[in-house]
Amino acid sequence: MKIVADQNIPFVADCFSSVGQVTTLAGRDIDTEAINDADALLVRSITNVNEELLDGSSVKFVGTATIGTDHIDQNYLKTSGIGFASAPGSNANSVAEYVVAALLAVAKKHKFTLEGKSIGIVGVGNVGSRVEAKCRALGMIPVLNDPPLKRKTSDDKYRPLSELYDCDFITLHTPLTHEGEDKTFHLVDQNILANLKQGIYLLNTSRGPVADNAAVKDALNKGHLAGAILDVWEGEPVVDPELLLKAEISTPHIAGYSYDGKVGGMLMIYNALCSHFDLQPRHTAHDFLPEPQVPDITVDANPDDEQKIIHDTVQQIYVINRDDFNMREILLITDSERGPFFDKLRKEYPIRREFQNTVATLRGTNDSLASKLKGIGFQVRKVQ
Repeated sequence: MKIVADQNIPFVADCFSSVGQVTTLAGRDIDTEAINDADALLVRSITNVNEELLDGSSVKFVGTATIGTDHIDQNYLKTSGIGFASAPGSNANSVAEYVVAALLAVAKKHKFTLEGKSIGIVGVGNVGSRVEAKCRALGMIPVLNDPPLKRKTSDDKYRPLSELYDCDFITLHTPLTHEGEDKTFHLVDQNILANLKQGIYLLNTSRGPVADNAAVKDALNKGHLAGAILDVWEGEPVVDPELLLKAEISTPHIAGYSYDGKVGGMLMIYNALCSHFDLQPRHTAHDFLPEPQVPDITVDANPDDEQKIIHDTVQQIYVINRDDFNMREILLITDSERGPFFDKLRKEYPIRREFQNTVATLRGTNDSLASKLKGIGFQVRKVQ
């Protein structure tokens, strides 16, 4: 079996070579010639998989190691009898931890308390539900919007989008869709931005075009938005430098790039490929996940400074400001270099482990702090 894979899928050659011959390429270099005689194609979000790419090839299975599938023409795959698998939920916790790190970083910079602040969550699936849980753990007040889930469950906890307009933060966790009742392309547009209360922070870790980037830039220019935390951008890998300059936090589409999430996504499509071709899987996550870089953090449980303690604990695992600093180097290079640099940041992204791999050892009694650290994902141990 011949397998062509995006080289940015971690351990893809090591894992899939147990069932076939693996050729790895940059995602933007995967073309009709590269996959002509392949049996399986493994991609990430930057490779568009459609009739144009696959017509005439021998591909029988496509896997994307991502939760989003807007880059895949699933109707074409189905009508062509080509198997398909994605990795729903694989990097959901990674994205939720990114949101937590961003909220803590912004709160520290602008000297406000997150507890009691409201956060509108648009899309409450694998990612949004985890964001909700972690924000509740921090003492924030989530307001949920998810029209498909509202229709499916009739649960009143899912509120109209307009009820999120008075929140302190709005965070986007929807797929990118261009048609239908729940179309999300430019969901956040000039009209919605104008109706938000002044001083809201907007977070987008879903897909760039879910928010109209030009409208976001205009809202920042006018001071209507307090700030924008952007991990995804319209026109990737080319990024609007003016919007990048004005963003509160800017990162190169890496919110879901925890090592745990990437390995998990890879294994989900590995198992799906094995099932499709009736092969026996030979690998598990234990074969690829190294020991955590920070297995234990000791915390002095000062009851008067919980948010600072949580911020500093998170910083020992994930320094989101470092990703922002690296991203802003785009502003120092020529237009022609910016796209390749964006891709390079993603390709060479350092290992980032999730909070669950670290034990926070609390010295002193502070049940509130222990609950918050556990709620955002850390293992917690108490000592006197």
